[in-house]
Amino acid sequence: MATAYFYELITKMTDSKRDQDHIEILIYSKPSIPDRTSYILGHSKDSPLKYMADIGKELVKMGAEHIAIPCITAHYFYDELSGEIPVPVLHGISETINVLKYHGIQQAGIMATDGTIQSGLFQKELTGSRICPIIPDEDFQQKVMDLIYKCIKSNKPVDMVSFHEVSDHLKGRGAEAVILGCTELSLIKRDYPIGPGYLDVMEVLARLSILKSEGKVREEYANLMIQHGNRDRLL
Repeated sequence: MATAYFYELITKMTDSKRDQDHIEILIYSKPSIPDRTSYILGHSKDSPLKYMADIGKELVKMGAEHIAIPCITAHYFYDELSGEIPVPVLHGISETINVLKYHGIQQAGIMATDGTIQSGLFQKELTGSRICPIIPDEDFQQKVMDLIYKCIKSNKPVDMVSFHEVSDHLKGRGAEAVILGCTELSLIKRDYPIGPGYLDVMEVLARLSILKSEGKVREEYANLMIQHGNRDRLL
């Protein structure tokens, strides 16, 4: 569903009047890739790196000029993938921090998998840009994992009470914006009225993919720090 939504986002965000205005996209979906979080946390010795690198190389053979990885946790392997894949691999996390910097955000909350949190993917990028990262306490991080694995990945209804509890927890600790740093969380934003105060990494990566492919972005997505629909500013 995350890959399907990424494709939907690119299509929806592209400024087009005809089919030919859209960018060309090659999708390689391989659900059998070992779980990224389990490997990062040391719960599994089966590395997903080779599988992802092989897919990237295959896409290049098919004509891909840039590689986008909708799985945010997989950015843990970004350096290795960039070294093995002979075309640029887009970095959704770095671009997300660029958006926050542009809007003068000084403190950002992070909602992501345990693997992403414990590997410090967002924290390192945020700190390097002088933005203070705020991560959930242990109990609230478990709520995030339950939202991802027990709700979205399991195709069950989303516990929106837990979602808002985590959001309020991060904002109460000073977060000016909350990063939705997992593709499953992006699906929550798509399907539920979560309100303002969030920056969706999937939207950031989709916009970057369009621009790098010389496509045009629809005006309402030019500024991702605006809540789509009611057009109210997030901050």
